[in-house]
Amino acid sequence: MFATAIPGLAPLVIKELNALNGVQVTDSGFDGRSDFILFEVDRGFRDLVWSVHTVEDIFVEVGRTMRSSGDRPHWIAGRIWRPERVQRALSVWADEVRPLAGSMTFRVIARVLQERSFKRTDLRRHLHNAISDDKPKWTFADPAQVEVWISEYRQGRLVAGLRLSDVSMRQRDGREVERSGALRPTAAAAMVTLAGEPSGVLLDPCCGSGTILREAATAGWSPQGSDLDPEAVDIARKNVPDIPIQRADARRLDLEDGSVAACVSNLPFGQQYEVQGGMQEWLHTVLAEMARVTRPGGRVVLLSPNIPRAAVPSDLRMRDRYPIRLLGTKTTIWAYDRT
Repeated sequence: MFATAIPGLAPLVIKELNALNGVQVTDSGFDGRSDFILFEVDRGFRDLVWSVHTVEDIFVEVGRTMRSSGDRPHWIAGRIWRPERVQRALSVWADEVRPLAGSMTFRVIARVLQERSFKRTDLRRHLHNAISDDKPKWTFADPAQVEVWISEYRQGRLVAGLRLSDVSMRQRDGREVERSGALRPTAAAAMVTLAGEPSGVLLDPCCGSGTILREAATAGWSPQGSDLDPEAVDIARKNVPDIPIQRADARRLDLEDGSVAACVSNLPFGQQYEVQGGMQEWLHTVLAEMARVTRPGGRVVLLSPNIPRAAVPSDLRMRDRYPIRLLGTKTTIWAYDRT
């Protein structure tokens, strides 16, 4: 099997997968748009993979090959689509998605890291033809019942699989109300994961549309949110109606010292939404306030392109740092221990 993730999150996904019983990560890479994590699952443990909320999509592997063995799209398609392996993959697909019928619709998604030898459209066409030859009753459609992905996830290495997940995995069935700049649920899940094991109240003082709060509740935290923008507060209350959300300034939180177990937030950084005062001064004040309300031993996890060392209070010690890319924009997840 293999999974895709937001670029930069593969190390975190690998940790989560390797922590599951019966799952062993075997390889990883990047296909130009997504991180790839390849893994094996022992019999009876496949359902555990769906508990990893930091992945975008999950696939059952059909096959893999290398360019060095024959750098031609027709040859690659023939090496990838082997009927005996395909049937095993289809049995998994049928267990996870829907029962198979004689006539199915399908489409091929192809990605390659370089097009000197051939174009990705050539690879897509040849794999499409290989599938049509093997499954003459299958017809092309977009969207399709069966999605076959083939990607060059590392220089010269290609893997193909049947997509088991759908858009609900990466979007968590969507939000009641959308807001410009809203965080992707898988990124929010990664941030909540970095906050550690659920141990009480998790605060998001810049909660926006409530995505982090929703992921925190799913993980077992007792989330609370606030935002200075009254529109954001209204939207978040509609998206996560069971979670307490207040209008408040992140620079002046009406909370006692050490009253929350963790602070997790996607900080505004002056593009989609403005901050009051200079960014450096705002960051310094907000981080100091988060450190104040977080109990010793807790975590502060933030999403921001840059957090200058001078803005970090002395009672926050960096634990992890994950540079990622969201919709083509570079940013970073910062995780701090509250000392």
